[in-house]
Amino acid sequence: MSYSKILVPIAPGHGDEAGRAMEVARSLLSPDGSITVIVVLEELPGYLTAEVYTLEPTVEESQRAIAKEMVDEFDAPDVEVVIRAGHAARTILELAKESAHDCIVIASSQPGWQHFLLGSTASGVVRHAHCSVHVLRTADAS
Repeated sequence: MSYSKILVPIAPGHGDEAGRAMEVARSLLSPDGSITVIVVLEELPGYLTAEVYTLEPTVEESQRAIAKEMVDEFDAPDVEVVIRAGHAARTILELAKESAHDCIVIASSQPGWQHFLLGSTASGVVRHAHCSVHVLRTADAS
């Protein structure tokens, strides 16, 4: 089976899983298909509102650096890099739906007890995606 529009969420500061996710996406991609890499930059939590004023220039500079790094790393004719701010799972799902992606390739560590209580980006995407989701298992970081 092949897909025409594949979405690959990549976390800032990603490890080897990003390269593996792109390999899998390319293997699932139809000859005339395209890949979108999405990087979601989490927004600062509300309890930091008072500090945001002093942190804002630093945060914006860091986000620009991350965006440039991702564009440089994943630049290819059939790849578009999208940088968005927001909640990771919701933002990934929104882009997948609005751009009619037919597959999401996402890396996920082996679930542990913390995922049953807190959830994870990959589990949220798997539960709520309108399209197929290919999950790559990575070594547990804990």
